[in-house]
Amino acid sequence: MAVISTAIVLLIALFIARESFPLLSTVSPLRLFTDRSWNPLEGAYNLAPMFAGTVLVSVGAVLISAPLGIASAVFCHFYAPPLVARGYRVIIELLAGIPSVVYGLWGLMVVVPLIGRIRPLGASVLAGILVLALMILPTMVVVADAALARVPREYLQGAAALGLSRWTTVREVALPAARRGLVTGALLQTGRAVGETMAVLMVCGNVVQVPARLTDPVRTLTANIALEMAYAMGNHRAALFTSGLMLFLMIFVIVACAELVGRERADA
Repeated sequence: MAVISTAIVLLIALFIARESFPLLSTVSPLRLFTDRSWNPLEGAYNLAPMFAGTVLVSVGAVLISAPLGIASAVFCHFYAPPLVARGYRVIIELLAGIPSVVYGLWGLMVVVPLIGRIRPLGASVLAGILVLALMILPTMVVVADAALARVPREYLQGAAALGLSRWTTVREVALPAARRGLVTGALLQTGRAVGETMAVLMVCGNVVQVPARLTDPVRTLTANIALEMAYAMGNHRAALFTSGLMLFLMIFVIVACAELVGRERADA
């Protein structure tokens, strides 16, 4: 099964690279970030605004969800009564199973109008960050909960024997022992945020620009592919596959970092 999974991933990568080749063979990679605009019908292929939007929305969502997820896991493990902790975990698992389009619809109907009261339109980087943060929060809680559960009981018993307070035990013993698992979880959630399509398409505004403020609309790489693939032809279609290749490389780097963190943990 591992060989089959690896082969499938390689085939996907080769397919995306093959479909991108007509553009990459005639347009230098530098032009993808320095061209005058994104207008494939006129030979302009600047992907920098979509790349910037993808990074801003994804990183912003992780910066919100990671601390909240870790705090929720700490609450379940060290502060909540067993009955409350079990109920909370059930709710989190249910939230993790909600389709992304439902989160996007909620963001469109609730988050966007709220932001629109601050700045007209409302569909923006900030809306994408908030919706994505809510989407990946349940999985971040589950990952952090699993990382804390793997902390050796001897560490916690030793801290109790030394008379450390609950918070000191969490801060000085549990979190450092689970650090690599928590970092790995945050990296994997970054990968999920980078690849999200429907939710960000619905709430980010889909304007091709590098945003100057959090309340500015933006278009991500995934939303760009979803919006234009249906009618794209020729180099336009190849440019969209190049966007997919860029996303693939971003995910590859994130997963490689997570693997390195996990390997360091195993060696330790």
